[in-house]
Amino acid sequence: MEDKSQKEHHKYAADIDSISKAQTLIRPYVNITPVLSSETLNLIAGKSLFFKCECFQKGGAFKFRGASNAIFSLNDEQAAKGVVTHSSGNHAAALALAAKLRGIPAYIVIPKNAPKCKVENVKRYGGQVIWSEANMQSREETANKVLHETGATLVHPYNDGRIISGQGTLSLEFLDQVPHLDTLIVPISGGGLISGVAIGAKSINPAIRVLAAEPKGADDAAQSKASGRIITLAQTNTIADGLRASLGDLTWPVVRDLVDDIITVEDKEIVEAMRYCYEVLKVAIEPSGAIGLAAVLSDSFKRNPASKDTRNIGIVLSGGNVDLGVLWESLNNR
Repeated sequence: MEDKSQKEHHKYAADIDSISKAQTLIRPYVNITPVLSSETLNLIAGKSLFFKCECFQKGGAFKFRGASNAIFSLNDEQAAKGVVTHSSGNHAAALALAAKLRGIPAYIVIPKNAPKCKVENVKRYGGQVIWSEANMQSREETANKVLHETGATLVHPYNDGRIISGQGTLSLEFLDQVPHLDTLIVPISGGGLISGVAIGAKSINPAIRVLAAEPKGADDAAQSKASGRIITLAQTNTIADGLRASLGDLTWPVVRDLVDDIITVEDKEIVEAMRYCYEVLKVAIEPSGAIGLAAVLSDSFKRNPASKDTRNIGIVLSGGNVDLGVLWESLNNR
């Protein structure tokens, strides 16, 4: 018999059933990523921290989970025409890699200001790069043109039930590895990752706390949560290039209902967290991936009432595709 929380989660674009099916579908292709811990960071934080290292996922980020679910969910007729997306980062590379594994074309619309390392990943995995201007209108118009010309299937970076379900497999895996977690801290941008994680985790343990971590220079999710409606920003300003998107109409309801709070941090706190990851965990993390640790160490979290009740915190290190040029510049400007 379904419990109340499982029934409630059926109203979203994904649920525990779709996440469980995704886990079975993508199991042959994805890595089971390790969980690391550090007594040094536990002492600094005053909490027991467990780091889910999605930087060791194929493609270097969690995005491969959702991309694989979307690609391998296609029927043969759809797959033959390929897939198209618009993305400046890890979703682009993940979709290209998943398409390569299935042997189908991937048309990737990338804005001209995308990080070089992420563009190189797309090319390395065989994605066909199509350039757009560095704004959402140009990205969408270019993607629509490709759709019309090729008949390919659009796979949105986050506002897609298949993507949300695939990302949700992370929570099933994490809670299997560390069942006693009482809190999860997850980066938020478009909301695909945290939506899947929140649905999956709260289906397993309705009492678990799910917190989002967001840059103050791109805090549309925090503003949306506070106002009760989707807020979009005219511009963003953060080193975390993977956290500049806005919530979608499929991810917003999950964030609104299931994410307990959003912790915002400054870029300097993100860079400091990256340094801890390098020096203590010995793990290379991009800024977007380090924001969960930055949130735990922030004054914002320490002042948050939820902080008093947390003991065992799961932190998602979401990716490791760091643009080293930007990193060195940021470190030098500290």
